[in-house]
Amino acid sequence: MGEKKILLVDDEIGILQMLQEALSLHGYTVRTAENAETALEILSKESIMVMFLDLNLPGMNGIDLCRKIRKENQIAVISALTGYSNIYGLLECRSAGFDDFFIKPATLKTLFKAAEDAFEKIERWQVFEYDLA
Repeated sequence: MGEKKILLVDDEIGILQMLQEALSLHGYTVRTAENAETALEILSKESIMVMFLDLNLPGMNGIDLCRKIRKENQIAVISALTGYSNIYGLLECRSAGFDDFFIKPATLKTLFKAAEDAFEKIERWQVFEYDLA
């Protein structure tokens, strides 16, 4: 499959740095963005198939960011990270195109497992063999 890239989007810099360091130590190449606009700029320049997006971002929120990403990439595995949760938020995330939903503070073990599962899924789908990434 090659390089396993993850995009992390969160406006809380401490969380962003901690997750970047932890995921990097597990062998992932991690790109980070503090807002949706920067995330879209990164995605315009490189293919990233696994993403964790905070929902409460300055400017464009994570729900709208996911919708924009899905217009261009229906294959990526996109997970929501949020500090608040209710059934309506979960339903809105699913309708926006999120594949999974994690409530902060999610454990590193949970996020490592989610990343591992996402890359296994992408490999099983043979995304890179068909140049879909």
